[in-house]
Amino acid sequence: MALLGQRQQITPVPPPGPRPLPGLALAALGVVAAWAVHAVVPAVPMLTAAVVLGLAAAHVPGVRAAVRGRGKAGLSLAGKRLMRAGIVLLGLKLSLDDVLGLGWATVAMVLGVVAATFCGTWWLGRRMGLPGDQPLLIATGYSICGASAIGAVSEATESEERDAAVSVALVTLCGTLAIAVLPLLQGPLGLSDAEFGRWAGASVHDVGQVVATAQTAGAGALGDAVLVKLMRVAVLAPLVAVVGLRVRARSAARGTGRRRPPVLPLFVAGFLAMVAVRSTGWVPGSALDVAGHVQELLLAAALFGLGAAVDLPSLTRTGGRVAALGLCAWAVVAGVSYLGVMVTA
Repeated sequence: MALLGQRQQITPVPPPGPRPLPGLALAALGVVAAWAVHAVVPAVPMLTAAVVLGLAAAHVPGVRAAVRGRGKAGLSLAGKRLMRAGIVLLGLKLSLDDVLGLGWATVAMVLGVVAATFCGTWWLGRRMGLPGDQPLLIATGYSICGASAIGAVSEATESEERDAAVSVALVTLCGTLAIAVLPLLQGPLGLSDAEFGRWAGASVHDVGQVVATAQTAGAGALGDAVLVKLMRVAVLAPLVAVVGLRVRARSAARGTGRRRPPVLPLFVAGFLAMVAVRSTGWVPGSALDVAGHVQELLLAAALFGLGAAVDLPSLTRTGGRVAALGLCAWAVVAGVSYLGVMVTA
């Protein structure tokens, strides 16, 4: 009887959780496919292709079961952990000398564009009644650096995966449209090549999309576009810090007892550290090239995972409002950027 009582007190071992390996394998296949699309059609950035392929994989009948079933855990892991690693390496693309080389007028213009786009989009999204953190995440993506910024802020706010996935899909779609639309407007708007490059850098969302848009006006325009874009990327760290403070204050006011997120997440601190390392000038060009390729592969895997998390049928309730906000935000960032370029020309 004593032995039986001891046996009854043994706690059963819980079954193992879902394994991430199948989903990570799917993400790797998605990266290879995105690379192939970019190689065949260079105008389509690899990161854009990764999001679209993830979105397609989640809705193709033969693949959907794997994405929603055994692959879900690994794809979710890719969308979070690999996104953080990619953001850290993104810091190696920016140095303080690059920022100072833009001149204070251009720096002020970029900060004004970011502030106007972020505040206007966030306010409009809340007025439209978009659920969850979608207004905040969409505003972040449009104003700073697309999917990378959405991933960073969603980590700080512990947003729902669906809100992050919807925001990434919307920002990627509009950024892809910018690749085709903006070059057609250079002549009608009377922009020189250098002005067009700065306009593209200040208004297009993802770094790859900026390159694809600005290269149509030549190497000089591309150089200006990338510098202005990286200045927007530099705003990512202070924005995440502000959002983190807001979340901490809200948690303290509600007294929920939940663990308060750090003011500056570790991966954002890593991003700043990489900026500092790049600013020393000690990192050889070959190492920067390798880090750039690794960063793009990590972000491509993360964006494939986020794209696979989008469920289009569930978007029917807010899809119209999301699309309307995206078009309005696109008009705001393009218009404010154009005015800023004209004022500082």
